[in-house]
Amino acid sequence: MESPLPNAVSSDGSTDWSRSYSGLSTQAFSPEIAEVLMAELATNDIEIKPDGLIYLPEIKYRRILNKAFGPGGWGLAPRSETSVGPKIVSREYALVCQGRLVAVARGEQEYFDPSAIATATEGCKSNALMRCCKDLGIASELWDPRFIREFRSKYCVEIFAEHLPTKKKYKMWRRKDQPKFGYPYQE
Repeated sequence: MESPLPNAVSSDGSTDWSRSYSGLSTQAFSPEIAEVLMAELATNDIEIKPDGLIYLPEIKYRRILNKAFGPGGWGLAPRSETSVGPKIVSREYALVCQGRLVAVARGEQEYFDPSAIATATEGCKSNALMRCCKDLGIASELWDPRFIREFRSKYCVEIFAEHLPTKKKYKMWRRKDQPKFGYPYQE
């Protein structure tokens, strides 16, 4: 019986990751790799945006993947063409680890000037990587409402800041161990 998921192996024996699902859920990673992927985050690595959203910087995901699989032991393969809209770029990517597909996600990135499309395309790739990493358990606590509340309560502060050019006041978040907001804001 033929597998319902295409292998998409080309005539030269290489895998076409734009169509393949090769290796998806065929075997769990070793306990040593799983431990690295699902390790609790260091609180110093977690950042907060002014709107209160906590996140792990994209480079931290890459470091976790490098620690788990080694440089070259994982990769991000495009699965679609880049879609460029009037203000947003998006593209679907596959995360491949140890030669097998482990996750697929669509990345997106806004841009405000057509000259920034190349930079937005890189941001789109980073966004897809972070989304794919959820399937491996990396930084999973960042989607846990209890963890989010406790982290913000212990490590962050919500302040009022004035936007100096417009004189409008905003509620904003920052880490307690970070300096006060600077221009154009004043706490």
